[in-house]
Order: sequence, then structure tokens, then C-alpha cells
Amino acid sequence: MSLTTELWQVLVVCFSAIFTGNILLTTFLGMCPFLAVSRQVKASVGLGLAVVFVMTFTSLLNWLAYRYVLVPMELEFFRFILFIIIIATFVQFVEMVLERYSPVLYQNLGIFLPLITVNCAILGASLFMVIRDYTLLVTVGYGFGSGAGWMLAIVAMAGIRQQMSVERVPKGLQGPGIALIIAGLMALGFIGFTGVLQGS
Repeated sequence: MSLTTELWQVLVVCFSAIFTGNILLTTFLGMCPFLAVSRQVKASVGLGLAVVFVMTFTSLLNWLAYRYVLVPMELEFFRFILFIIIIATFVQFVEMVLERYSPVLYQNLGIFLPLITVNCAILGASLFMVIRDYTLLVTVGYGFGSGAGWMLAIVAMAGIRQQMSVERVPKGLQGPGIALIIAGLMALGFIGFTGVLQGS
């Protein structure tokens, strides 16, 4: 495969991961922090950036660990444990950086920052790159695209929920009810992009 062809595949997979195959709105991975943190746009942007960073770099490191450690040693069945260890290490790094340089954002994110470790969207991205047999460059594009798609979804949800806070919502739908309805409508909207461009 030529470099040009591979770069084109990276762009297609990245676009697909953001829109047509959004890891949150099409596979519903990472729903817990999505629903819990998406009350304020600022906190959602902060968490979204952290997820983009962690997902991009852990996808890269997990690919390297899988291809050059687990496969040669025929220990592919250890991928879950190894992937989670790498993800947890990166989350600790992000947590320390935010605590040092952005204490306000660190406080706003609260318990949900360390919970990135168990965010199934991040682990899911690493597992998808193994299942789909992506190359290194495509894996990085997919990791970045998946993180960006997750961030786009949570920021959009936060903006809608902030606007809904000043609207009259029927009592029976207030709280999680209206949030799930909005998430469902957003998922339908993102799936509509499938007709525009289909990623592999």
C-alpha cells in the first residue's frame, strides 16, 4: 500500500470515526460520563479534550504493544489486561497535568476524570483497531477520530442540555428521560451521515 493510499485511508477512517461510526452515538460506548458530565459546556470540553488525548495515544501504544509484544509471544489473550494498564497510566498522567495546570477544570470534572480509565469507549477503540487489523497510521487516525467524535457528541449534548434548562420540560421527562431522548435523536442525526461517506 502506497503512502498516499494509506493517508487517504487514514482520512476516511478518521471522518468515519467522527461522524458515520461515532463510537458514542453508533455503538453507545462511553455513555456514563456522556450523560453525567454533559450538563455544562466547559466541563464537557475539558473532558472531551482529555478523552481525545488519551484515546489517540493509548490507541498508538496499544497497537505497538499488541503487534510487537503480544503477537510475537503468542499472548494475544492478554490484550485486555495490557490495554487497561496502558490506559490507566495515561489517565494518571492527564490527571496530574490537569491538577497542576488547570485546578478549576480538575475540580469540575471531579470523579469522572479518573473514570476515563474505565471509559469503555477508550478500550473499545483499542479493541476495534485489533479486530479491524488497522495499520499504525490508520490506528492513530481512528483513535483521534473516535476521541474527536466522542468530544463532539458530549459538547453538543451539553449545549442542548444548557438550553433545555431554561425551557419548560414536562415533569415526567426531566433529568435522565429528556437526556436519553436527546441522545437518541443525536444518534439518528449522526447515522444520517452514513449516506455521505462510508468508512471501513
